Amino acid sequence: MTESIILGAVQGLCEFLPVSSSGHLALFQIWMGFSENMLTYDILLHFATLLAVVLYFWRDIVQILADWFGGWFSGKRHSGWSYGWAIIISTIITSIIGLILKPFAEEISESLSLVGMGEIFTGLILVMIPIYSSRRPNSSLLKIAIAVGIAQGIAVLPGVSRSGMSIAMGLFMGMGISEAFRYSFLISIPAILGATLLECVKMVKDFDSIYLPEGYIYGAVIAFILGLASLIFMRRIVNAKNWACFGVYCLIVGVIAVLLGTEII
Repeated sequence: MTESIILGAVQGLCEFLPVSSSGHLALFQIWMGFSENMLTYDILLHFATLLAVVLYFWRDIVQILADWFGGWFSGKRHSGWSYGWAIIISTIITSIIGLILKPFAEEISESLSLVGMGEIFTGLILVMIPIYSSRRPNSSLLKIAIAVGIAQGIAVLPGVSRSGMSIAMGLFMGMGISEAFRYSFLISIPAILGATLLECVKMVKDFDSIYLPEGYIYGAVIAFILGLASLIFMRRIVNAKNWACFGVYCLIVGVIAVLLGTEII
């Protein structure tokens, strides 16, 4: 039960903070020596945090869906129409890149050094946000959708933060802070859902890979609660433009992981 609670807490705290939940899950599993195949439980934890983001953004989701579907039937093009298409474009691009990088991501997740390098990359992106976020003119929604979709796709690599990459790219493309935060997490919904369904199909084909540790329900509940809390906290951090603390944290975690992986320390 202890491992279930620990991994649930890690997933909930790290999924929406720009520190890479996949990287932290991989690091904890390697560090604590979990020998079982934790894929099934990872899927459950991601689904728990997906429910948290849906709950947090339910008004935005309903409005976008209403505008997008309404645009087909009424012919009226409200803001949700173009926003919905942007989310679809980002999702398609993310899916293509994610499928290409998935084999590499699975190999990287087993290496402390490689996951650590991903954390270092995330840290560098975060500490540089103040430099490039204030120098870019606002791009078109189409260009933003493409760029953010690419950034989110790259974040399939363990150690590379999905929220950090997508928000940073949104800011780089000229989006406001609040809008970059909103767009980042709205496009995370189809991305996480799609990845979850893909892994479920894989899991069904290989019943031997299905394993849920003792106390998995408690871990999932903790992931949901802490995920919701981290979303609220993340919004405050974004509005306060306080990225440096996360960047420094990722750099420290990354360096330690690389040193441990190469047995320097």
